[in-house]
Amino acid sequence: MLTRRNRLILFLAISALGISAFITQVTLMRELLSVFSGNELIFGIVLGNWLLLTGAGSYLGKIAPRLKDPLGVLVACQILVAVLPIADVFLLRTLRDQVFVRGAEVGVTETVVSCLVLLAPYCLIAGFLLTLASLVLASHRGPASIGQVYFLDNVGDVLGGLLFSFVLVTLFDHFRILYFPAALNLLLAGLVAIWFARRVLLGVAAAACVALVALVLTYDLDEVSARIQYAGQRIVYQGNSPYGSLIVTESSGQHNFIHNGVVLFSAQSAKSGEGAVRYADQEVEETVHYAMAQRPDARRVLLISGGISGTAQEILKYWDDGDRDVGVDYVELDPQIIRVAKRYLPGSLDDPQDRIRVFTTDGRLFVRRAEQTYDYDVALVDIPDPSTSQINRFYTQEFFQEIGRRLAPGGVLSISLGHYENYLGRELAELIDVAHQTLKQEFQNVLIIPAGRIYFLASDGPLSTDVATRIEQAGIHTDWVTRHYLDDVFRPLRLEGVRRAISEAAPVNKDFSPILYYYHLRYWISQFKVRFGLLEGGLLLLLGVCLLRARPISFAIFTTGLAASALEVVLLVGFQILYGCVYHRVGLIVTMFMLGLGIGSFTMNRMLPWRSRRDLAWLEFGVAAYAACLPLVLVGLGRLGSHAAAAVASQVAIPLLALVLAVLVGLEFPLAGKVDFRTVSSTAARLYTADYLGAALGALLVSTLLIPVLGVVAVCLLVAGLNVASGAVILWTAGRDCRG
Repeated sequence: MLTRRNRLILFLAISALGISAFITQVTLMRELLSVFSGNELIFGIVLGNWLLLTGAGSYLGKIAPRLKDPLGVLVACQILVAVLPIADVFLLRTLRDQVFVRGAEVGVTETVVSCLVLLAPYCLIAGFLLTLASLVLASHRGPASIGQVYFLDNVGDVLGGLLFSFVLVTLFDHFRILYFPAALNLLLAGLVAIWFARRVLLGVAAAACVALVALVLTYDLDEVSARIQYAGQRIVYQGNSPYGSLIVTESSGQHNFIHNGVVLFSAQSAKSGEGAVRYADQEVEETVHYAMAQRPDARRVLLISGGISGTAQEILKYWDDGDRDVGVDYVELDPQIIRVAKRYLPGSLDDPQDRIRVFTTDGRLFVRRAEQTYDYDVALVDIPDPSTSQINRFYTQEFFQEIGRRLAPGGVLSISLGHYENYLGRELAELIDVAHQTLKQEFQNVLIIPAGRIYFLASDGPLSTDVATRIEQAGIHTDWVTRHYLDDVFRPLRLEGVRRAISEAAPVNKDFSPILYYYHLRYWISQFKVRFGLLEGGLLLLLGVCLLRARPISFAIFTTGLAASALEVVLLVGFQILYGCVYHRVGLIVTMFMLGLGIGSFTMNRMLPWRSRRDLAWLEFGVAAYAACLPLVLVGLGRLGSHAAAAVASQVAIPLLALVLAVLVGLEFPLAGKVDFRTVSSTAARLYTADYLGAALGALLVSTLLIPVLGVVAVCLLVAGLNVASGAVILWTAGRDCRG
């Protein structure tokens, strides 16, 4: 039997596992998204694999009672979870270009398999530890230990979330971040080994600590792995921010800015006496001149993203040095990009007349809350394709409404997406159709230009295809966008190709129904040979078997896990729609969610002796009611009188909504452990597996398919329906058991 002090030591060790799990999960996900150039589908695949494998590990915990020394196995596993993440990141960076073609995108199936292989060791062990820890703590307390481990794991998650979001990510690279949970796990593994007299394992933990210290003092793994990853280029800058990782490489005088694994742009530093950068491609000129040629006398220009690539300097060509009351307002999300650009491309934002003003904030938030008294003649939105819900916000009808209010009469908006290679595939045609239909809701005229990228110009004033003449009349020198090039771009046959893609029946892309990024996922997938194979079929078969064999309580935990991940995605999407970029607040929202899980599980652990199966059913109905009401709350926040009130309300309300949801979810797990109790290991394995399986399905389907296709309201109602069904099944079986 465990003494009070013994239990305290184990409580600390389990909480350390929670801290490690959160920090490791976020760090590995950032690395995987960077290496695989992640969009929303890749994010869903990574998170879905993580949760699926952790659930599988929990299920394997059923063998825990057969272990001769469960406590010794717990210590050994804690040592492994300390060192595995460091090895995973190093292998991920160094083997990517050995396994796949350097520079080529990795397909969907390859991404699924890679994530399964890479994440399997850590996730299986972490899931196994949840069931094993429940057994070790059980003693004579039966089902209570399941709720205790759930609570302690949540405490660790909260601490890990706070540490990562507000301390570690702002100060350290990913390897140094992982050194912290590694040291913590090794320390507590050693402490448990000392306390419970596991001398061999104490020696292993001590040796691992010594090796970790030697590694930290001897090698900079971040630098070593980056050199291997970008072989043939000289790395001149490498850093992290809350928005992701930034690497700047240099090759033959050309600087390449790589953000989260995606090349933002390439440019050559200015020669002596030159005031600007030299561009590596034509995209800068196309981004600027198609729109500026429509209004060559423009006085104020808004540029959202891309300014350091040379677009800000290119805009200045339309003004003489003596011009007054002219200027570019350049908005960039990540201040790290601006800071590094000023160092390595000093001419990109320099202007003796100070006509370039830089704002480091979310572009949509800037448009919504702009305080300037003038309107913009031209607005250039130079952002990537809508591959995520975050980027999709700049292609919705609501954004076009907001930016339309900031344009001067007859002002021009420019956006772009896709790449045109003289052939318009079905998926690209769908993208063009939806974007055009969405713009037509807010602007009288829309011009589509099938250049290197497909550019959309929108205005309530006239738009002309004679871009070449207008550039020449303005006296603008261009290297790429010349009359010869433009004659080819505006060939009648080429223009007719994009016109055929337009239909009146196309859906409109909206904030809470982001259909465009679903179509972009289809466009992205069309570039690979994706086949429904044995792996996908096996996973679906496994899911079907698990659901058919699930008991009512396990099914309830499955639907609750699905609801938790699905509604958390809805909250994050809602936050970035109402307030702006979610990056700065995602740590707070996730931490509030973890805190709510802890509050719920702690409260239920205290009330456990007096609660029954019917209480679990009413908790299911509570989750259903929450899901049904959530769209009304989000719409209400969006309709507040002023943008300032909406921003403040969303920053307070969204974290509180996450807390309330998590409390409901946290109340369920300990109660389910009681009402469905068989043995500690079998019950813990069954419930953790159902929880993680539901969360995995929610993570994979909701963000990549259900929200884009069905919209937020339909997703919330679907989640509500599932939880009503599971609650009804519990009530029905409870009544049947009572009659029996």
